[in-house]
Amino acid sequence: MSSYVPLAARFERIVSVLASPPFLNMEGLGNEVPFFICAYAPSEARAEPGLVSSLATRLRNQGIRVLEVNLYRLSIRLLQNRGVLDSIIEQEPDLDPDQMLEPRRNVLNPEKHLVPAIGDLISEQRPQVMLVSGVGAVYPYIRSHTILNNLQDVAKGFPTVMFYPGEYTHTAEGGTSLRLFGILGDDRYYRAFNLDQYHLFGG
Repeated sequence: MSSYVPLAARFERIVSVLASPPFLNMEGLGNEVPFFICAYAPSEARAEPGLVSSLATRLRNQGIRVLEVNLYRLSIRLLQNRGVLDSIIEQEPDLDPDQMLEPRRNVLNPEKHLVPAIGDLISEQRPQVMLVSGVGAVYPYIRSHTILNNLQDVAKGFPTVMFYPGEYTHTAEGGTSLRLFGILGDDRYYRAFNLDQYHLFGG
């Protein structure tokens, strides 16, 4: 992706797609997992939380049950619940990034902690669609493809949209890839659809 269309300019189309019965009923996906990537320019990262919240509000106003999962806020809550957030904040000035990485990864392990917490939210709220944001804020402690791989076990019955600050591309030569911030390879993830191309699948 060489250029980005701003999220704000795509907002109304995103609302229309996510509110449409074909999307909510997961039509035209060929039995693939109902995961979608909504890529956006990294420069819009600060605006992302507000736009996602506005999107959720618009959908709720149409009677659609929406689960918002901001990975950064959820991570903070998990660190608080484990009683380690204060110590991490205190130690951070004295440790280099590599020393801080592994402890946080352990507490925020997607398979053991993060995705089960999302599963609890799903059980409580029984959403028709889930919006996942905060991907850039939790890098490199949490990798987006790891979240998606583990979510396949708990989020099969409704569409999930991950808002991604970077590129989600597909080429015949290289397959499908995520590039965080447009420069960092975040490994390959083959099972998500590009939300901007949803009309190809019936939206």
